[in-house]
Amino acid sequence: MPEISTQNAPDLEPSLTGTLLLLVQFDICDEIQIDSLAQTLGIPTVSQSGLRQSSPVYGRYERPPLVEPFEDVLFPGEGKLSGEVKYYDYGVLSVLIHLPFSGDWSSLIRQTAHWMWEVDLAAHAERIVHEKIARATPCMIKAYKRYLSEEYVIFHTRTISGIRNAAQMLSQHGPRIAQVVRGDSGELSEGEITEVLRSQISYYATDLAVIGWNAAFVYDTTAEAKEAVQLLEYANSQLLELRYYDELLTQELAEVYKQLERKTGTFARWRMAGSATRLQTTLLEVSELTERVDNAIKFLSDMFAARLYRLAATRVGVSDYRNIVTAKIHVAEDLYQFMVDQFNQSRAFLLELTVVIILVVELIYLFRGKGF
Repeated sequence: MPEISTQNAPDLEPSLTGTLLLLVQFDICDEIQIDSLAQTLGIPTVSQSGLRQSSPVYGRYERPPLVEPFEDVLFPGEGKLSGEVKYYDYGVLSVLIHLPFSGDWSSLIRQTAHWMWEVDLAAHAERIVHEKIARATPCMIKAYKRYLSEEYVIFHTRTISGIRNAAQMLSQHGPRIAQVVRGDSGELSEGEITEVLRSQISYYATDLAVIGWNAAFVYDTTAEAKEAVQLLEYANSQLLELRYYDELLTQELAEVYKQLERKTGTFARWRMAGSATRLQTTLLEVSELTERVDNAIKFLSDMFAARLYRLAATRVGVSDYRNIVTAKIHVAEDLYQFMVDQFNQSRAFLLELTVVIILVVELIYLFRGKGF
């Protein structure tokens, strides 16, 4: 595994030792049959009992993902990288790349900015993803032709020279942490620094997490930071799924609007039954998938993990996209009801027309002196 290292400026900046975690997630299908895939690949799921027992974090996966490590995968221009791939039952494939880091704050900020803005992580990770999907295809339900992706950068450290606790970390290095989270080598304003550091969370005096919309800074032990990374992965996978639902509903609503713009004669209204059925099917599909994603992790007590997750979900944009999807669901439900009403009116008209025709025919036969 390659190590990012730079020489510190003597006596000017403290040294940091940690790991840059590059997260790239792909939405590949509606569902992955985890049990079947585990047998196919011969790998175990994430342990349900993997969470530390003495900490405030207490949660578990409803259906744990599969974890498959990879080593020395060549990324053009970046060397050989190692990490792990996770398969989530709700159709998300997550690639987490590990890059050990040793250097000063300036080098960390440059490296974070490099991976956030200068490297197409999704394009690199797709080389790994295509290989994994080829083996997982028999266990995938409703595979997608095009994959949406999400990228996120996490820096985890436990060793910073001269630092003993989170308060000292914030007072001495708050502006640098903000630059890492923003991926910006320029000097940030006090207002921006305050805004970034507002998304901090700690439980013990010796741990700290600062979470942004596309990067996070975690100061904690390796075991406990692993759980924070899992929650960040989960929040980003939720965002990815909500983006997919947003696109799906947008496409379906666009088709409905096109049909409504056409002539609304009796037979056109009759044809709305098919569109209404497709729209309702989409709504049911979105509801089912949303429920599966939302229930992927259960928090067994309202403690630190739940608060950390809520902060992460808010910062990465889960809440915003959920509001967008919810609004489109309401619009789709209104349109569905409108189309059903139009269809019912058309059906009622045709039934009335049929009754009138039958009465006319009966009258004709009656005036001719013949029974119908």
